[in-house]
Amino acid sequence: MEQGRRRLTADDWADAALIAIGEGGLAAVAVEPLAARLGTTEGSFYWHFSNRDALMGAALSLWEEKFTETYIAMLAAEPDPVVRLRILFTRLIGPAGQNAVAVNVLAAADHRLVAPVVRRVVQRRMDYTVALFEEIGFPPDVAVQRATLGYTAYVGLDHLATRLPGVLPPRNADQLAHYSDSVLNLLMRDAPGHDAQV
Repeated sequence: MEQGRRRLTADDWADAALIAIGEGGLAAVAVEPLAARLGTTEGSFYWHFSNRDALMGAALSLWEEKFTETYIAMLAAEPDPVVRLRILFTRLIGPAGQNAVAVNVLAAADHRLVAPVVRRVVQRRMDYTVALFEEIGFPPDVAVQRATLGYTAYVGLDHLATRLPGVLPPRNADQLAHYSDSVLNLLMRDAPGHDAQV
């Protein structure tokens, strides 16, 4: 490593692996190309990780933290569950088609390293969203239905917008905002003590 260059951390490697997953799926996580991308040697990799599986585990943990736990923590400061729901959907739907990492991770959900992480992430996201709908006032069974509809609408849009860009509307920021509003209004229909429009 050249003198004066910052020493790489395990997080640097995990972040680079996550970017690689977004660009080419799990197969793109290979030590030599990642070392070249990071401007270092394979020795740096083996300083932090015993093998590729360990790096994959770190990358998937980073994905879970950045795209699930960070979002949930960010929403904790908002006391109104309807506003939290709106922020959540706006933040998720807004960048539809720009997060190939999530699409590629979900596409590999049957992989032995990916499966437990995806199951945990989906369960965490569903539990959080169901709790939001219950806090709004929906009965538990309805809250589960609304959360499932909302989550699958998000995943479906993100997947199609990533794999087939420009084919489906919404195709621009205004259309995405309108789509997000439409989904939220549908999900909030007949909400106890709330207007249909959110």
